[in-house]
Amino acid sequence: MNVTKNDKQNILIHRVIVATSLGVILGLVACQQEGPAEKVGQKLDRTIENAEKKIEHITEQTGKEISEARKSIADKAEASGQYISDSVITSNVKTALVSDPLLKASDIKVTTVNGTVQLSGMVESQQVIDRAAEVASKQKDVKLLQNNLTVKAVLPQ
Repeated sequence: MNVTKNDKQNILIHRVIVATSLGVILGLVACQQEGPAEKVGQKLDRTIENAEKKIEHITEQTGKEISEARKSIADKAEASGQYISDSVITSNVKTALVSDPLLKASDIKVTTVNGTVQLSGMVESQQVIDRAAEVASKQKDVKLLQNNLTVKAVLPQ
């Protein structure tokens, strides 16, 4: 929502119209009052100045609100974009792990936050841990890999 040259011109036109209208109305009211012309002129000048100040204040507030709205929208778009991106990364890593013959039977949990992929769970061997790390780290947009996989303890028989 950019403020264009046309928007600025429209704001200026509105200011002029408001100031002129106020001047005419106050001039007509002032003509009905009794008293010296200077007194009426001064009152008219003060009224116009007050109207201009109010218009400036409203314009400033509107500009601030527009800036805040833009920032909020940009922040939310960035956050939702990151969430979608992390979901895609997680999906790609899971797909790659399941597609690998050594890893397809493993129960590996995958989470992604800001491009950092975390693998967790218990697997059959160190070879599975190493292969899972290799496969996951090769996936698109993976910035960092945290491998928290552990080898299942083998119980004596």
